[in-house]
Amino acid sequence: MIQPVPIIKAPTPSPTAEVSLADLPLRPELVGELPYGAPQLDVPHLLNVNENPYPPTAEVIADAAQAVADAMTAMNRYPERDAIGLRSDLAHYLGHGLTADNIWVANGSNEVLLHVMLAFAGPDRTALGFSPTYSMYPEYARDSHTRWVSVPRREDFSLDLPAALAGIAEHRPSVVLIASPNNPTGTATGLEAIDEICDATDGIVVVDEAYHEFSRAGTPSALELLPTRPRLAVSRTMSKAFAFAGGRVGYLAAAPAVVDALRIVRLPYHLSAVTQAVARVALAHRETMLAQVDQLRAERDEVAAWLVGQGLEVAPSDANFVLFGRFADRHAVWQQLLDQGVLIRETGPDGWLRVSAGTGENMAAFREALSTVLTSGATA
Repeated sequence: MIQPVPIIKAPTPSPTAEVSLADLPLRPELVGELPYGAPQLDVPHLLNVNENPYPPTAEVIADAAQAVADAMTAMNRYPERDAIGLRSDLAHYLGHGLTADNIWVANGSNEVLLHVMLAFAGPDRTALGFSPTYSMYPEYARDSHTRWVSVPRREDFSLDLPAALAGIAEHRPSVVLIASPNNPTGTATGLEAIDEICDATDGIVVVDEAYHEFSRAGTPSALELLPTRPRLAVSRTMSKAFAFAGGRVGYLAAAPAVVDALRIVRLPYHLSAVTQAVARVALAHRETMLAQVDQLRAERDEVAAWLVGQGLEVAPSDANFVLFGRFADRHAVWQQLLDQGVLIRETGPDGWLRVSAGTGENMAAFREALSTVLTSGATA
């Protein structure tokens, strides 16, 4: 029998001219930089990016699908430019007497905070934060041509107020960024410290409360300070507690003048009609969407206590994650966990790792995997 002759196809030429990044006229401060990106791997237990592991209910999905269908009937038109309906819903959710005029909303709190930098920072201006903290803050500064200054936190990761006030006096920042609860440590900052920082600067003070819903009972929100602090802004996100990370909705509460400044720098029609529609559905179902917060808080506290029992250091957390260490080779520990199907985050100070609070099954798998690692010779 004559075998058919295989057809060998010529390589498909690239549809664009070949060029490397080094050949492009990249801004000097971007040379050698890499895009932000936590690993997105297909493993059984995803505990690396602080997501809420519980998807929306069937009822929420059905209502969101209907909202998308309704939005599609006008998809030939631009979306409502300033998202007034969504901003009103967010103001109602936050309370504190806020209205739509006090709220700004964008594609995740990342875009909200970039708007802050574009409006209030920039060339010949400084932004100041408190390390270790969210890794994107220096990138917001870089992308807006802003000088970034970082004041170290204390050994327990709490904010060092005397050092903070000294840093503000020395560098006179236009923007001060305080993550509370802080990422990656989970540390909350008290209102008294925030109040003193507001007194110490003429710049905009942003308290990033992305994880506030997971805070322990009695932890106050900086929203309480807004009536007396016209240059204070409090940012939040729907990605975490609302289990809406894929929706990409972040928001900020501040004086109307601050919101108007952010409206100047936002791109036209920056928030799609679909995003606005499904976010409003999520807010309408807030009790359902937030139903697992207590359970995740309990999982966080349980795994923190277990880690302490293993002889590890644990940072007290008001977020939906726990920072723990210290390891002589944290990457080796991270890799051994991944080899067992558990993905956590290699972030924060050297020697530390961060695990998100997941389902009971997720956390049992994490404890089993880490026990294996610890007994195999990886020492803290």
